[in-house]
Amino acid sequence: MFQHMFSSMNEMFDQIIEQYEGAGAKEKQLYDEQLNELKKVSDMFIEQWLEFEEKFAVFKEQQSEDAATQSSAAQAQQSLPISTAVTCNAADLEIPDELASIISKGQGYYKLFMFSQAAAQFQIVIIQSPECNLARLFLGMTQMHLQNWSEAQRHFQLLIVLTDFPKWLSMGYNALGCIQAVHMNLALAEQLFKKAHDVCPSFKDPLNNLKSCQETPKQLSLYFGSTELCCL
Repeated sequence: MFQHMFSSMNEMFDQIIEQYEGAGAKEKQLYDEQLNELKKVSDMFIEQWLEFEEKFAVFKEQQSEDAATQSSAAQAQQSLPISTAVTCNAADLEIPDELASIISKGQGYYKLFMFSQAAAQFQIVIIQSPECNLARLFLGMTQMHLQNWSEAQRHFQLLIVLTDFPKWLSMGYNALGCIQAVHMNLALAEQLFKKAHDVCPSFKDPLNNLKSCQETPKQLSLYFGSTELCCL
Protein backbone atom coordinates (compact mmCIF):
# COMPACT_ATOMS: atom_id res chain seq x y z
CA MET A 1 0.00 0.00 0.00
CA PHE A 2 2.70 2.48 1.04
CA GLN A 3 4.88 1.51 -1.91
CA HIS A 4 2.01 2.24 -4.31
CA MET A 5 1.26 5.56 -2.60
CA PHE A 6 4.87 6.78 -2.77
CA SER A 7 5.14 5.54 -6.33
CA SER A 8 2.11 7.68 -7.21
CA MET A 9 3.59 10.66 -5.37
CA ASN A 10 6.83 10.32 -7.31
CA GLU A 11 4.97 10.08 -10.60
CA MET A 12 3.03 13.24 -9.77
CA PHE A 13 6.24 15.02 -8.77
CA ASP A 14 7.93 13.96 -12.02
CA GLN A 15 5.02 15.35 -14.02
CA ILE A 16 5.20 18.68 -12.17
CA ILE A 17 8.96 18.91 -12.76
CA GLU A 18 8.46 18.21 -16.47
CA GLN A 19 5.72 20.83 -16.92
CA TYR A 20 6.77 23.50 -14.41
CA GLU A 21 9.32 25.34 -16.53
CA GLY A 22 6.95 26.09 -19.39
CA ALA A 23 3.92 26.82 -17.23
CA GLY A 24 2.25 30.19 -16.81
CA ALA A 25 2.01 32.09 -13.55
CA LYS A 26 -1.39 30.63 -12.56
CA GLU A 27 -0.31 27.11 -13.47
CA LYS A 28 2.89 27.49 -11.46
CA GLN A 29 0.83 28.64 -8.49
CA LEU A 30 -1.28 25.49 -8.82
CA TYR A 31 1.83 23.33 -9.09
CA ASP A 32 3.28 25.02 -5.99
CA GLU A 33 0.13 24.17 -4.05
CA GLN A 34 0.34 20.56 -5.23
CA LEU A 35 4.00 20.39 -4.20
CA ASN A 36 3.15 21.74 -0.76
CA GLU A 37 0.52 19.05 -0.34
CA LEU A 38 2.97 16.35 -1.41
CA LYS A 39 5.50 17.67 1.10
CA LYS A 40 2.90 17.64 3.88
CA VAL A 41 2.07 14.00 3.15
CA SER A 42 5.76 13.09 3.05
CA ASP A 43 6.45 14.88 6.36
CA MET A 44 3.48 13.15 7.98
CA PHE A 45 4.77 9.71 7.08
CA ILE A 46 8.30 10.58 8.20
CA GLU A 47 6.97 11.60 11.61
CA GLN A 48 4.91 8.41 11.85
CA TRP A 49 7.93 6.34 10.84
CA LEU A 50 10.07 8.05 13.48
CA GLU A 51 7.39 7.40 16.09
CA PHE A 52 7.39 3.73 15.12
CA GLU A 53 11.21 3.59 15.31
CA GLU A 54 11.11 5.12 18.78
CA LYS A 55 8.52 2.62 20.04
CA PHE A 56 10.42 -0.24 18.46
CA ALA A 57 13.68 0.86 20.07
CA VAL A 58 12.03 1.07 23.51
CA PHE A 59 10.51 -2.39 23.05
CA LYS A 60 13.85 -3.92 22.01
CA GLU A 61 15.58 -2.26 24.96
CA GLN A 62 13.01 -3.74 27.34
CA GLN A 63 13.49 -7.16 25.79
CA SER A 64 17.26 -6.86 26.20
CA GLU A 65 16.87 -5.89 29.84
CA ASP A 66 14.58 -8.87 30.47
CA ALA A 67 17.06 -11.21 28.82
CA ALA A 68 19.88 -9.77 30.89
CA THR A 69 18.06 -10.45 34.15
CA GLN A 70 17.64 -14.11 33.19
CA SER A 71 21.35 -14.60 32.73
CA SER A 72 23.83 -13.96 35.54
CA ALA A 73 26.99 -11.92 35.01
CA ALA A 74 29.09 -15.00 35.71
CA GLN A 75 27.34 -17.01 32.99
CA ALA A 76 27.80 -14.17 30.54
CA GLN A 77 31.51 -14.00 31.28
CA GLN A 78 31.87 -17.77 30.84
CA SER A 79 30.22 -17.62 27.44
CA LEU A 80 33.12 -15.57 26.06
CA PRO A 81 36.82 -16.35 26.12
CA ILE A 82 38.66 -13.85 28.33
CA SER A 83 40.63 -12.61 25.32
CA THR A 84 37.46 -11.55 23.50
CA ALA A 85 35.50 -10.12 26.42
CA VAL A 86 34.26 -6.60 25.68
CA THR A 87 34.21 -3.99 28.42
CA CYS A 88 32.06 -0.89 28.33
CA ASN A 89 31.93 1.96 30.78
CA ALA A 90 28.70 3.46 32.08
CA ALA A 91 28.73 6.23 29.48
CA ASP A 92 28.72 3.65 26.68
CA LEU A 93 25.73 1.77 28.05
CA GLU A 94 23.55 4.24 29.92
CA ILE A 95 21.22 6.68 28.20
CA PRO A 96 19.33 9.15 30.41
CA ASP A 97 15.61 8.37 30.22
CA GLU A 98 14.71 11.95 29.37
CA LEU A 99 17.09 11.89 26.37
CA ALA A 100 16.33 8.41 25.00
CA SER A 101 13.48 9.65 22.81
CA ILE A 102 15.68 12.42 21.36
CA ILE A 103 18.41 9.90 20.51
CA SER A 104 15.83 7.60 18.93
CA LYS A 105 14.50 10.47 16.81
CA GLY A 106 18.02 11.38 15.76
CA GLN A 107 18.69 7.77 14.78
CA GLY A 108 15.52 7.81 12.70
CA TYR A 109 16.65 10.91 10.81
CA TYR A 110 20.10 9.35 10.39
CA LYS A 111 18.67 6.19 8.80
CA LEU A 112 16.66 8.40 6.43
CA PHE A 113 19.90 10.22 5.45
CA MET A 114 18.45 13.47 6.87
CA PHE A 115 21.77 14.35 8.44
CA SER A 116 21.17 18.01 9.27
CA GLN A 117 18.06 17.08 11.23
CA ALA A 118 19.87 14.17 12.87
CA ALA A 119 22.76 16.40 13.93
CA ALA A 120 20.34 18.81 15.60
CA GLN A 121 18.88 15.99 17.73
CA PHE A 122 22.24 14.56 18.80
CA GLN A 123 23.54 18.06 19.58
CA ILE A 124 20.66 18.51 22.03
CA VAL A 125 21.71 15.31 23.80
CA ILE A 126 25.39 16.26 23.95
CA ILE A 127 24.59 19.68 25.40
CA GLN A 128 22.48 18.11 28.17
CA SER A 129 24.62 14.99 28.66
CA PRO A 130 28.21 15.44 27.37
CA GLU A 131 29.18 11.99 28.68
CA CYS A 132 26.68 10.18 26.41
CA ASN A 133 29.06 8.36 24.08
CA LEU A 134 26.31 6.90 21.88
CA ALA A 135 25.06 10.37 20.97
CA ARG A 136 28.62 11.60 20.42
CA LEU A 137 29.37 8.67 18.11
CA PHE A 138 26.27 9.39 16.03
CA LEU A 139 26.97 13.13 16.02
CA GLY A 140 30.52 12.55 14.81
CA MET A 141 29.33 10.28 12.01
CA THR A 142 26.62 12.75 11.07
CA GLN A 143 29.17 15.54 10.81
CA MET A 144 31.26 13.27 8.58
CA HIS A 145 28.31 12.92 6.21
CA LEU A 146 27.89 16.71 6.23
CA GLN A 147 31.65 17.06 5.55
CA ASN A 148 32.10 19.21 8.64
CA TRP A 149 35.55 17.73 9.15
CA SER A 150 36.75 19.90 12.04
CA GLU A 151 33.59 19.35 14.06
CA ALA A 152 33.64 15.61 13.35
CA GLN A 153 37.29 15.43 14.39
CA ARG A 154 36.54 17.16 17.69
CA HIS A 155 33.85 14.63 18.58
CA PHE A 156 35.91 11.58 17.64
CA GLN A 157 38.92 12.86 19.57
CA LEU A 158 36.68 13.12 22.64
CA LEU A 159 35.12 9.73 21.94
CA ILE A 160 38.40 7.82 21.93
CA VAL A 161 39.26 9.36 25.29
CA LEU A 162 35.87 8.63 26.87
CA THR A 163 34.90 5.19 25.57
CA ASP A 164 36.11 1.77 26.69
CA PHE A 165 34.15 -0.12 24.02
CA PRO A 166 36.65 -1.54 21.47
CA LYS A 167 34.30 -1.28 18.48
CA TRP A 168 33.49 2.36 19.14
CA LEU A 169 37.12 3.11 19.90
CA SER A 170 38.09 1.54 16.57
CA MET A 171 35.38 3.51 14.75
CA GLY A 172 36.75 6.69 16.33
CA TYR A 173 40.33 6.05 15.23
CA ASN A 174 39.13 4.99 11.77
CA ALA A 175 37.05 8.16 11.32
CA LEU A 176 40.01 10.29 12.42
CA GLY A 177 42.12 8.45 9.85
CA CYS A 178 39.56 9.26 7.16
CA ILE A 179 39.68 12.95 8.08
CA GLN A 180 43.47 12.96 7.79
CA ALA A 181 43.25 11.14 4.46
CA VAL A 182 40.77 13.72 3.15
CA HIS A 183 43.39 16.37 3.94
CA MET A 184 46.03 14.17 2.27
CA ASN A 185 47.95 13.58 5.50
CA LEU A 186 48.38 9.98 4.41
CA ALA A 187 51.18 8.94 6.77
CA LEU A 188 49.16 9.98 9.82
CA ALA A 189 46.01 8.47 8.31
CA GLU A 190 47.75 5.10 7.90
CA GLN A 191 48.87 5.17 11.54
CA LEU A 192 45.30 5.82 12.68
CA PHE A 193 43.90 3.03 10.48
CA LYS A 194 46.46 0.60 11.92
CA LYS A 195 45.51 1.68 15.43
CA ALA A 196 41.82 1.18 14.62
CA HIS A 197 42.52 -2.33 13.37
CA ASP A 198 44.62 -3.23 16.41
CA VAL A 199 41.85 -2.12 18.76
CA CYS A 200 39.12 -4.16 17.03
CA PRO A 201 40.33 -6.56 14.27
CA SER A 202 36.78 -7.63 13.44
CA PHE A 203 36.00 -4.10 12.15
CA LYS A 204 37.08 -4.30 8.51
CA ASP A 205 36.88 -0.66 7.37
CA PRO A 206 40.32 0.39 8.71
CA LEU A 207 42.17 -2.24 6.66
CA ASN A 208 40.20 -1.31 3.54
CA ASN A 209 41.08 2.34 4.09
CA LEU A 210 44.72 1.51 4.73
CA LYS A 211 44.84 -0.42 1.47
CA SER A 212 43.25 2.48 -0.38
CA CYS A 213 45.84 4.93 0.98
CA GLN A 214 48.71 2.66 0.01
CA GLU A 215 47.48 1.59 -3.43
CA THR A 216 45.34 4.43 -4.81
CA PRO A 217 46.17 7.61 -2.86
CA LYS A 218 44.99 9.85 -5.69
CA GLN A 219 41.56 8.20 -5.87
CA LEU A 220 40.75 7.41 -2.25
CA SER A 221 37.75 5.24 -1.40
CA LEU A 222 37.19 5.72 2.31
CA TYR A 223 34.83 3.89 4.64
CA PHE A 224 34.32 5.67 7.96
CA GLY A 225 32.02 3.15 9.66
CA SER A 226 28.73 4.93 9.06
CA THR A 227 26.79 1.80 8.10
CA GLU A 228 27.71 0.18 11.42
CA LEU A 229 25.33 2.57 13.16
CA CYS A 230 22.31 1.20 11.33
CA CYS A 231 22.60 -1.84 13.61
CA LEU A 232 22.43 0.21 16.83
